[in-house]
Amino acid sequence: MDELDSAIVRELQRDARQSNRDIARKVGVAPSTCLERTRLLRERGVIRGYHAEIAPSALNRGVQALVSVQVRPLSRAVIEAFKAFAAGLPEVTAVFVMAGNEDFVIHVSAQDNDRLHAFLVDRLSHRKEIVGFRTSIIFQHLAKHDPAPLPGT
Repeated sequence: MDELDSAIVRELQRDARQSNRDIARKVGVAPSTCLERTRLLRERGVIRGYHAEIAPSALNRGVQALVSVQVRPLSRAVIEAFKAFAAGLPEVTAVFVMAGNEDFVIHVSAQDNDRLHAFLVDRLSHRKEIVGFRTSIIFQHLAKHDPAPLPGT
């Protein structure tokens, strides 16, 4: 990405709803140039999508947790199957495949602690490939939606 691409990305990170014309003005290029650069950024996979950030409580998801999961045997088939299973659960908001002590970290949200407990007992504990899991309740969550590119090597 060159400086112009980076500037366009920064503007989209600040507010993806602003018009192409506004972004072009802010980065100092013609709207047609900005539109073409944005299209190319999408085609190259730099821009992967646009979304609205919704308060979890507005979706009846008052409790959030990170669940660290160990599976066995460690094989591609087991990892892929568990990843697909976890991603398909309505309580799961993100699945991370990890290296280290845990094989997965799953971001879960539920209505309340009772529903979170039911999710853990009724959905996870019955999976034969899970050899252990540990749950950490999230009190606060701060997500950084506008990370800047790091310097190259």
